[in-house]
Amino acid sequence: MKKEAKKQLKESYKQHKPIMGVFQIKNTVNGKVLIDSSKDILSKWNRHQTELRFGKHRKKNLQKDWNELTAENFKFEILAELAYSEEENRNYSKEVEVLKDMILEELNIEEAMLY
Repeated sequence: MKKEAKKQLKESYKQHKPIMGVFQIKNTVNGKVLIDSSKDILSKWNRHQTELRFGKHRKKNLQKDWNELTAENFKFEILAELAYSEEENRNYSKEVEVLKDMILEELNIEEAMLY
């Protein structure tokens, strides 16, 4: 039975597809946002959180605000998801970047409000 359960878990893992798309990290105090995209949104979000918790985020202004305001004043939100396709050799990396550019254009956020 253990062997069969292990086999099922392995197959389930192979079938798992992460959420792709565009997300934001929003400072709820001053309204500034970091808009990012990924083929695996949750993993990328975890990376941002880890960098912020350890004080090593590459966006220094975001890190400064995170340190001063604490995590409770930041909101993670998925803005758009990209669906998987049966089409082979699809460049999802490029597609999520294009989607990010479209979202930025649609939101029309002032440069000063971006991290």
